[in-house]
Order: sequence, then C-alpha cells, then structure tokens
Amino acid sequence: MHDDRTEKPDYVTVEGPLPICDYLSDSEEPCEEPALVKRWSSVAVVMAGSLGAVVGGILVAAAIMWAIGAVPGVRPIVQEPAQMLPSEVTISLDGDVNPAVAVASKVTPSVVNVAMQQRVINRFTGAVELQEVGNGSGVIIREDGYILTNYHVIADAQGVVVTVGLQDVEAEVVGVDPSTDLAVLKIPGDDHPAIALGSSVELEVGEFVVAVGSPFGLEKTVTAGIISALQRTPEGGGLGIARYTNLIQTDAAINPGNSGGALVDAEGRLIGINTLIQSPSGAVGAPQSAGIGFAIPVDFARAVADQLIETGTAVHPYMGIQTVTIDANLSVQFDLPVRAGALVQFVEPGSPADRAGLRRGDIIVRIDGREIARGEDVVAEIRSSNVGDTLELTVIRADVERDLAVTLGSDADR
Repeated sequence: MHDDRTEKPDYVTVEGPLPICDYLSDSEEPCEEPALVKRWSSVAVVMAGSLGAVVGGILVAAAIMWAIGAVPGVRPIVQEPAQMLPSEVTISLDGDVNPAVAVASKVTPSVVNVAMQQRVINRFTGAVELQEVGNGSGVIIREDGYILTNYHVIADAQGVVVTVGLQDVEAEVVGVDPSTDLAVLKIPGDDHPAIALGSSVELEVGEFVVAVGSPFGLEKTVTAGIISALQRTPEGGGLGIARYTNLIQTDAAINPGNSGGALVDAEGRLIGINTLIQSPSGAVGAPQSAGIGFAIPVDFARAVADQLIETGTAVHPYMGIQTVTIDANLSVQFDLPVRAGALVQFVEPGSPADRAGLRRGDIIVRIDGREIARGEDVVAEIRSSNVGDTLELTVIRADVERDLAVTLGSDADR
C-alpha cells in the first residue's frame, strides 16, 4: 500500500473576459471605442421605435419558448438544489452529456480518503504521536456517517482519519470482517452525502462503470471502463485470511489507494467495493495497474456491512470442508474419474458436511445443479447462500455418483 501524497500547486485565476480591443488591435497603444455622432429625422425615429417594439416582442416570445423547452434541440439550464444528496440526483444522458462527467459529479462527494495512523515516538520531543502510514478509500453508505471500506485498508491501524470534503475527521471503527476484507467506519453527523446503492444481481459484461478513490493519496480520482467479467475468483491468493470469490472484474484503472473505493454504474449507483488488482507478474495486490481490477459485489458487501453496523461482527454460512481443485494433471496422476471438480481433502468433525455424510475423497461435481470445476466454486456457492439454506451436492465416491443434502451452519457456532 502506498501513500504518495503530493502538494497541490497554487494557481492564479483571472476572472472575467479580456478587453475586446486587446483582440482586435495590432497596436501596443491603448484603444478606445470612438464616439459616434448621428442625426436622426422624426420619421426615422418613429420607424425605429416601431421596429424595436416588433423585435422586442419576438425576443420575449423566444425567451418564453426557451424557458419551457419548446425550442427543438434547446433546453433551459436548471441548477440542482445545493442541498440535494447524491442518492437524490438523477443522471440523464440525453444529448451530448459525457456519462463519466455526469457520474463523477454525482459520486465523488460520497467517496472519501481513509488515512491509517500508527503511534510513533517523536525523536525531537520524545512525545508519542499518531503518524499517517498509509491510505485507502471509503464510501459513505448512510447519511448518519457510516462508511464502508476494505479491512486491509485499516488493518493494524491505531487511528483512522477520514477526509470528507475539505475536513479531516477522526473515524471510529464500528466493526471488521477479515474473512471478507470488509470494514465499517463511523464519523459524527447525520447529513453526509450517502451514495445511491445499486445491485450486483443483474450486471452484464460490457456495462459502463466508473471507479472513484484515492490512488497513491490522490483524492477523488475518477477512472472509467467496463465490466470485463463477473464471478471472478482471482488466482494466486489474497490478503491475509480473506477469501475472494464472485468478484466483479473491470478494466477501469485501480491502483494502491483505490482499495475501499466505489465502483458505480452509469447512473452513479454503487455496484462494488474496489479491492484488488492483478499485476503483470500475476501477483494479487501488486503496486501497478494492468487494467485488471476486482471489486466485491455490492449486494454481498452491503449484507456484511449491515451486520457490522448492527452487532459489530459478521457471521457467514459454512459447510465445514476443505477442497482442492481437480485439473487434468491431478486427474491423470491419481487416476480420477473426472477431469474437473473439487476434491474433498478434509471434513470438519461435527460440521454440516459431516452430518450430511460427506467424506474425505469425495469429488463435488455439482451444487444445486450448477457445475463445480474447482474448489473456489464451492466457496462461491456457500458465500452466495444464507445460514440455514440446504444445498444439494452431487458427488462422486468410488466411481459412483450420489446426491447429498447439506444444511449450512453459521461460522459463529464453530
């Protein structure tokens, strides 16, 4: 994780247009508008007055038509009330509006910088101070100050500071769930710009998305792309004990510091929490983007966040097994009857799997009729279920296919 903040340069802004004669005159001498003296006859005055009345009437009518939107291709500018929250803003992509611009203006107020602090000893005074040692991102999900982020952003933090707008605010850690790499923070106040929550159920590959966060400490950074794939389980591990399954893959640039930030759809609704990148070397979480990033789906993240807010902890369904992926090499080496599936290596005594009759050496090939090609598929099926759900497992034991019903328990009871 990097914390490469840069100082923002001071800029001098000149307001208002430059004098028009600066554009029209080639001379270095100052110019003035010449005074024009003209004489008008009485007939000309009457004609000019009549013409002015007609022209004025036309202009007034045109202004009224413009105001009500009756002029084809022209719509009046309507400024949104300043007090509107992001969840109340509607994005319209009619005309020539750039979708990334529209989404960014709606979403950026809801995405915050999260700074992790640790205690250090000031070598000059000997005093113990809190010092920033890393940064990430977070998303305001409730107006009363609840912020969703990644657990690894604040892991081992002895203090957390959230930047909301131009203010740095000390945040309270409400709860963490290392197994899903999610955490919830709380800041004071009840009128914060909460993001509009979407759903990850009906997402499609190719959809336009925008990622917002603080890569390398650069707050409110916006990148755009598409959904590259769904239900991804990155190869090569993760961070700590977290298990990543069913992630959203995107080519929107995600870098260190984006973790915990927002992945939103074309209407500015939260669809995922940016969490990982895949590096050119294949290592998850490496310090450069290659256009392969991953986000935790919002439906799953929201369910975990609700638990953390309510109780400070999160519970998950569990089956009580450990599996290994069967590939062609493993199949040939051990003369297995299938070329793909999840081989059960361990069954926890007294677990739901044990009570259902699952045994070491069983090969799981289907769950609720869905094909299982690897061990991660089993984890994904469990994660997408609830405590108390019953899953129908099709397993191969001694070359014989059989069905087992496993009722999922809670990992809090283990």
